[in-house]
Order: sequence, then C-alpha cells, then structure tokens
Amino acid sequence: MIIERSKDEVIFRLPGNTNIDDLQDLTDLFEFKEISGKSKAKQKEVDDLVKEIKKGRWEKSKDKLGL
Repeated sequence: MIIERSKDEVIFRLPGNTNIDDLQDLTDLFEFKEISGKSKAKQKEVDDLVKEIKKGRWEKSKDKLGL
C-alpha cells in the first residue's frame, strides 16, 4: 500500500486484488467522518433523535406484524 499526499488530495494505492467490500466500508467510514465533522449537533440531540427513530420503527413493525 502506498499513500500519497498532493496539494488537493490524498491518494491510496492498493493492490488490484484488494477486497472491494472492505474498500467500500472504508469509504463509508471516511464519508461519515467528513459529514459528522461538520455537524454542530450535540450528543444529547443525536441520542434523542436515535431514540425517536427507533420508537417509530417499532410502532411500524408492530402494525405490520399485527401485534
């Protein structure tokens, strides 16, 4: 593996037989870090949002399953 830095970008050079799924996971991680680094949300706000989303998901699942 070779990592190069230019004025505008960082380039990773990997062998051609590198697992594409692993590369996608890394890409997703980098994208998440880039997006979340710009966020001004506080951890409490994130936790509340996750709780709300999970609650809504459970309600929908109960309706679909007839529970």
